[in-house]
Amino acid sequence: MRKQLKDFIEQIGKDAVAIIPAAHEQTRSYDTEFKFHQDPDFYYLTGFPEPDAIAVINPSNKKHPFTLFVRPRDPLMETWYGRREGTEGAKKNYGADKALPIEKFESELPKLLNGAEKLYYRFGVDTKLDQMILQYLSGQRFRRLKTAYPPHTIVDPTIILGEMRLHKTPEEVELMQKAGDIAAEAHVLAMQACKPGMNESQIEALIEHHFRMSGASGAAYNSIIGGGDNATILHYVENNAPLKDGDLLLIDAGCEYKGYASDITRTFPVNGRFTKPQREVYDVVLEVQIECIEATKKGNTVKQRQDLSIELLTEGMKKLGLLKGKTKDLIKKKEFMKYYMHGVGHYLGLDVHDAGRYFTEQQAKNSRPFAPGMVLTVEPGLYIPPDDKSAPSKYRGIGIRIEDDVLVTEEGNVNLTSKVTKDADEIEELMMKSLN
Repeated sequence: MRKQLKDFIEQIGKDAVAIIPAAHEQTRSYDTEFKFHQDPDFYYLTGFPEPDAIAVINPSNKKHPFTLFVRPRDPLMETWYGRREGTEGAKKNYGADKALPIEKFESELPKLLNGAEKLYYRFGVDTKLDQMILQYLSGQRFRRLKTAYPPHTIVDPTIILGEMRLHKTPEEVELMQKAGDIAAEAHVLAMQACKPGMNESQIEALIEHHFRMSGASGAAYNSIIGGGDNATILHYVENNAPLKDGDLLLIDAGCEYKGYASDITRTFPVNGRFTKPQREVYDVVLEVQIECIEATKKGNTVKQRQDLSIELLTEGMKKLGLLKGKTKDLIKKKEFMKYYMHGVGHYLGLDVHDAGRYFTEQQAKNSRPFAPGMVLTVEPGLYIPPDDKSAPSKYRGIGIRIEDDVLVTEEGNVNLTSKVTKDADEIEELMMKSLN
């Protein structure tokens, strides 16, 4: 049994049952599907990779605390769509104490829930399963059978799972380091290959080719490859414009390795040389990023780090002539949001924007403190629209973001994506060597 599952069993207690469904394949068009991606909570607890499965976790069942309902083996379906683990594979390879065909779940549901005081289940994700569970509960309460005792309390399991997933184990950190290394190597390759006349799509292909060739399952999210003005669009994903001499290229791309994501952004000149205005904006963002990485450590909080990024970037905007006035007043009026409109980072793990609360009831005013095992991105940026007549003309159309993945430790932190440089001089040296 996986450690994560053991810990979850301890937390929900013996008076509870948890039902955690896998994801389903999603139709793309007609009879084709999107590439399958497992539900992260289900994967976290079970490691089971197939769709259309359900995990039932019952701590009070000493013989079968972990039951998996899975698609049965089917030679015809496996010929068409691929091999299945079946019930035997679910037990042998994924530690299920008991495994049954998914078709039996509905008939087994009364036995699974009977006598439990709490049901841990998340409504609103699987409509068919929602209806099945609600139908059973309402039916039992209507009949008021003396022999049936359905749960009287329903709890969202993500409250527990979010906190568990937020604090990475050493094994998870190892996987995230691998994901960070692969993505970092891909960014270095992009810097080495980039030159005027290429297309954004070619850089995207190069990066994602390296992901797959290095053992990753693919990109962890839609890669952002934005040259020139496109870098000022936060979630630009067209990735089909030519790269022009004198422009910057912003690449936000990370891979998924054994379920875990990396998330890196680098910005560099297409021709290998920063112009003076580009370098001025870049240095402001880099200095803020370095300070915010330093602030990503035990003892500080999410809000403190965000406030620090806002204060430092507002000072930087004043230095560049983008904003004028007292820093405190500019922040109070949110003037900084004209050029910096997003958070300085987010949790990272099985999801790119990973599970876990940023504010808790206890720390609602000052947000939660960083703790060892948390992994967060650090990604300040400045985005100056090309048509912004209030900005100095030399800065218009410049978009810069610099992002790393940072693990909080007892001693401070570890940058999981440090293998790709962000020093402007080193970037230029790396790119010029490649051109020569």
